[in-house]
Amino acid sequence: LVLARVREIRKDSHRMGTLKLRSILAKEMGSAMTGLGRDAFFRLLRENDLLVKCKRRYAITTQSDHRFKKWPDLVQRRQALRPEQIWVSDITYIRIRDKWIYLCLVTDAYSRKIVGYKLTHRPTAQACISALRMAISHRIYPQSSLTHHSDRGIQYCSTNYVTILQENGIAISMTQSGSPYDNAVAERLNGILKSEYRMAETFPDYKTALAQLVKAVNIYNHFRPHMSCNMMSP
Repeated sequence: LVLARVREIRKDSHRMGTLKLRSILAKEMGSAMTGLGRDAFFRLLRENDLLVKCKRRYAITTQSDHRFKKWPDLVQRRQALRPEQIWVSDITYIRIRDKWIYLCLVTDAYSRKIVGYKLTHRPTAQACISALRMAISHRIYPQSSLTHHSDRGIQYCSTNYVTILQENGIAISMTQSGSPYDNAVAERLNGILKSEYRMAETFPDYKTALAQLVKAVNIYNHFRPHMSCNMMSP
């Protein structure tokens, strides 16, 4: 019964971590999980070839050698203490046939919810602005102070992007060292979408990739538990 449910979940989230799977099953199946502790659950998945293996591919998404102002780091790796305190933005890559397309993301650092996204053929400032506008349009606490944190890529430093942040009273923060730890929440989300929600696959075309992305965002926001959220979904 447990294996059947794991395989069902893996149809949509084929690389979800074992601890998160166990948390979901413990809530759903109750007594069926009795006696199946962490180690036993790992062993069960290993014996049935259901543990996941990591794989990596890379594409350049950040171009920080430009004429625009680079803003200071206001976040400095601090954790968010409430929703809409810190948004983190980043661009990652998706493969279709023999080329890359790009995914612009805006994520709430407290809840880990994806609040804005845009899949685009070119990683332009306008594509990032589309993701930002989606996030702004769905704000729940518009009167609360909010900081937008990103790398120093030309898209986020561009005049149009900065103007939208300023017009909406959103403070601007940017990484300084280029270390992935300076924007760890955004980097972690990129990995989750690719490793757990099939976004690392090579898609036949943009339409197919977009359909999988919309499905992935919905499952991630409403189903996937996070340790940082006391094993609740965003």
